[in-house]
Amino acid sequence: MTPQKLLIIGLVWPEPCSSAAGTRMIQLVDLFLASGYHITFASAASKSDFSYDFSSTPVAEQEIKLNDESFNTFLKTLNPDIVLFDRFMIEEQYGWRVQQECPGALRILDTEDLHFLRQARQQSNKKQEALDLFSDTAKREIAAILRCDLSLIISEAEVKLLKELFKIDHSLLHYLPFLEQEITPDTVQNWISFEDRSDFVFIGNFLHEPNWHTVQILKTKVWPIICKALPKANLNIYGAYPSQKVLQLENKAERFFIKGRAVNAKETIAKHKILLAPIQFGAGVKGKFIDSMLTGTPSVTTTVGAEAMKGDLPWNGIIEDDLTAFAEQAAQLYQRESEWLAAQQQGIQIINQRYAASSFADPFMLKVNELLSGLTAHRQANFIGQILNHHTVQSTKYMSLWIEEKNK
Repeated sequence: MTPQKLLIIGLVWPEPCSSAAGTRMIQLVDLFLASGYHITFASAASKSDFSYDFSSTPVAEQEIKLNDESFNTFLKTLNPDIVLFDRFMIEEQYGWRVQQECPGALRILDTEDLHFLRQARQQSNKKQEALDLFSDTAKREIAAILRCDLSLIISEAEVKLLKELFKIDHSLLHYLPFLEQEITPDTVQNWISFEDRSDFVFIGNFLHEPNWHTVQILKTKVWPIICKALPKANLNIYGAYPSQKVLQLENKAERFFIKGRAVNAKETIAKHKILLAPIQFGAGVKGKFIDSMLTGTPSVTTTVGAEAMKGDLPWNGIIEDDLTAFAEQAAQLYQRESEWLAAQQQGIQIINQRYAASSFADPFMLKVNELLSGLTAHRQANFIGQILNHHTVQSTKYMSLWIEEKNK
């Protein structure tokens, strides 16, 4: 039997050492590889020094162009069974071409997180106004969800929002969180002990606005209180792509250090006693907390930071929205070994019960196989999607064709 072909169209070449989005993409690649798929990863973006090296894997790489008919030729030649779009902007750019050249291909959208939700929260926080979810970005992102056969949602809260507020049919959505190996007693034995750890840590890609905003909150509202309570503790800030404005926040006298990119996020977090992340806005689920739990590092965050991550289980540390109380409780947890060890155990529970790859891989591949075998009926049930695909977001299509002609 000929292996089925998957084409992944990436917004960027994945950088698992730089962002949770990169980690997520490589987890999806590994999932399809384990099921025997032939995978081609294509992107119009330039590679960086930190792009994932596919050369040691069976994955084929393909550079593509935006607004260029060469992509159509490439599609026809490859003739994939499944096309996976990395975020809604990629579906807008290439979805109509996929529909035109490979109408029988299953179209999957990996949302990463709901961009419109993150943007709405950011605007609400900035302007101190009520949350407005009905933005132009929301219309674009939800249109992409409706045009696709299946959308992967990383957060249960976002599944609920799409179903209840926007009335998206459940058959178009699939909850697929981060896919992790379970934490075993052997793993725990190798963790660095409470006594051998020191300092606080924050980590996050600085191209992501919520991370930059969080570091500002740490600098101005949280760290001054902890710094006074714990005169020997440092706060180490790690993250890829720090700008000059980030680097300028370092203050040795305040023991507030900007460390830049972490070579290995898990190893970096594992040396510290507590992860601090007073996140004020965002969406999806946060890879930094997954990494903290995987390394036995308790974390202190906000309601929006921990959103949809723990279910009904206790958090691996503290959830607190009042920033003064946040700082005071973080300082206390830093000093109390019994509470710290209890928080560590709670992180093990969360990973093993809510993120074990073994719980999600088979149901997802089963869903994919069901859609491949019953795609016509599935699409007939999604009539709004048929309407959107019929009109094919004419503005996007014809703008692209106009640019294509102009480039000639």
